[in-house]
Amino acid sequence: MKPYYTLADLLDEEHPFDAGETVPARLAVIGFPIAHSKSPAMQQAALDAAGIRARYIRIQAAPEEFGEVVRLLRKRGFTGANVTVPHKQAACFLCSDTDALSRATGSVNTLVFQQDGSVSGFNTDGPGFARAIREEFSVDLRDLKVALLGSCGGAGLALAYTCAMQRCERLTLAGRSEEKLQELKNRLSSFFIDEHRLEGASDRLAAHQNNTPRFNAAVEEADLIVNATSLGLKPTDPSPVPPSLLSAHHLVYDLQTHDDAFQMEARFQGARVSNGLSMLVHQGALSFERWFGIKPDISAMRQALEQKHD
Repeated sequence: MKPYYTLADLLDEEHPFDAGETVPARLAVIGFPIAHSKSPAMQQAALDAAGIRARYIRIQAAPEEFGEVVRLLRKRGFTGANVTVPHKQAACFLCSDTDALSRATGSVNTLVFQQDGSVSGFNTDGPGFARAIREEFSVDLRDLKVALLGSCGGAGLALAYTCAMQRCERLTLAGRSEEKLQELKNRLSSFFIDEHRLEGASDRLAAHQNNTPRFNAAVEEADLIVNATSLGLKPTDPSPVPPSLLSAHHLVYDLQTHDDAFQMEARFQGARVSNGLSMLVHQGALSFERWFGIKPDISAMRQALEQKHD
């Protein structure tokens, strides 16, 4: 099996797309680059466990190719697709209808190709994160004081809206740009106005630039610290949080799916720590539910992902 397909493969009439395969490709993850994606192993396990004869493949598409790739997948009878960097915003514009989180963030990671030719879009990153927190720490977001690092971009934006929509106890947005942080804070403030609470929105929602005194204080006071930054991708990356701010009362969730400095420092301080594999499983499971209307075998997905991760 090819590590990934391209627009040229979809356009090649002389060499049929599924030539030599006993099972047709009906689902894909589209990104640029895409070879690193763990989704195929996880979703293929779900398909096989459900007895659905279909393959889940990778497709690498440059930004200018994305729209044509989606058009060709629909033409070839695909059920749907996952979308990753850098196409999540472009995917939103292609959809005739979207869910609330997609509309709020302008970002879609799951496409469903409807029988009438329309495309529906969903963002499963946020709900997948909420399920992961419940699974890993046996607590709901609404009961937590959350410090979200990297809240203004990528998956971090979906997580920020999810925390707000679930009315978490307190949310501290953290990032590098003061302008973007304040803009996001203004957009989320209405979720924190509650006539039954004595606190106002300003007490439950804050935005601080990284490594400032207010940022440090918010991290120390948080129940849950979430790393949605790119720090941790490279082995040499430092922790996004100074080790001195971490303690045993913290819950730490890192979207990186491998051990990094942040996770190791947090464990050393006695915190409860989880990497992003559980979020990957749950957002993938939610995509599967959108495609087929049934719940997938979570244990099969997790096992395939862990084997791939090893």
